[in-house]
Amino acid sequence: MTDYMELAELADSLFEASDDDDELLAKMLDTLDEETRGALLSSDLLNAYQVFYYYFRETPDELTMERLQLHAASDLARGLVIDEVDLYEVIFLMEDGEPVVLLTDGENTLARFSGTEAYAEIARYMEECL
Repeated sequence: MTDYMELAELADSLFEASDDDDELLAKMLDTLDEETRGALLSSDLLNAYQVFYYYFRETPDELTMERLQLHAASDLARGLVIDEVDLYEVIFLMEDGEPVVLLTDGENTLARFSGTEAYAEIARYMEECL
């Protein structure tokens, strides 16, 4: 599905059917073919929070959620700071269709986790190592 109008119509129908229910939207995204789902998850039609929830099936704290909701899913190609802990930043990004979470001091990456467990793994790492 490469036609933007079709993708936009699909996104609208998913939003209407899910009625702001994050879990239901994620389940509906699961039913899409991989190409269509990938196009939506990297587009401006979803926000970064919807992508976060799709991959991690977890609701982050309110500040993190607000940060993610203010950005389009397409912004995840560059990465978004989703949390700050002391002098460190937690960054969520997408690489080759896979979720990645980094812990950085602004210059160096201290930890990097990818896949659907990345958010839980970064939380464990910060608890144990910071």
